[in-house]
Amino acid sequence: MVLATASAGNFYQDFDITWGDHRAKIFNGGQLLSLSLDKTSGSGFQSKKEYLFGRIDMQLKLVAGNSAGTVTAYYLSSQGPTHDEIDFEFLGNLSGDPYILHTNVFTQGKGNREQQFYLWFDPTRNFHTYSIAWSAQHIIFLVDNVPIRLFKNAESMGVPFPKNQPMRIYSSLWNADDWATRGGLVKTDWSKAPFTAYYRNFRASTSTSTSTFSDSAFQTQELDAYGRRRLRWVQKNFMIYNYCTDLKRFPQGVPPECKHSRFNL
Repeated sequence: MVLATASAGNFYQDFDITWGDHRAKIFNGGQLLSLSLDKTSGSGFQSKKEYLFGRIDMQLKLVAGNSAGTVTAYYLSSQGPTHDEIDFEFLGNLSGDPYILHTNVFTQGKGNREQQFYLWFDPTRNFHTYSIAWSAQHIIFLVDNVPIRLFKNAESMGVPFPKNQPMRIYSSLWNADDWATRGGLVKTDWSKAPFTAYYRNFRASTSTSTSTFSDSAFQTQELDAYGRRRLRWVQKNFMIYNYCTDLKRFPQGVPPECKHSRFNL
């Protein structure tokens, strides 16, 4: 067995601020990072390293108050027209209304695999951990170590799966008030700017071999019974959109991975 390597993060060592000038800041000796958005610009960062399989954990505290129109994106992506991508996007909302957690998986440049969730807590009050566990068999999205989505390798059905392109970690905070909140009906209130999100406790557990998954709770190909129960609990109580059930969007039939629930939960 090839041993996994785990690294606890320092933002100075692990990431580059890529845009936004002074709106992105690293402080507390590299232990804390913030992104801000004002009417002029948002901001973003990316990892220095690329990753092929493993588990990525990051703690985020999202924009508080009236965050309508803003999007905080945190994702893995390769580059080019046939890129692969694994997305968390947090869609802001009016004060008192819940954030929407938007997830997607792109393979060979094509996405359209959205699932959306409400969270079972206020993500602006405290830090919470958002994780991607990625192996050659599956991708698991987790929130505070609770699985919310499982996307399995369905290459046997002709569905491409991200397994050959190393990806960097990216995050950005930007204005998307043309679509982010109630389909663009609610606009960003710039009197509340700057909007700020915070990041800490980055951790990457990566295998030194593409055939061996990281040393984590999800080392095997399948979720255990408890993990499957937690996944069903989230999807029953907090899922608000699933592309696999959107028959209006796919009048010719849903994508092939949707026809077998074991491939895409």
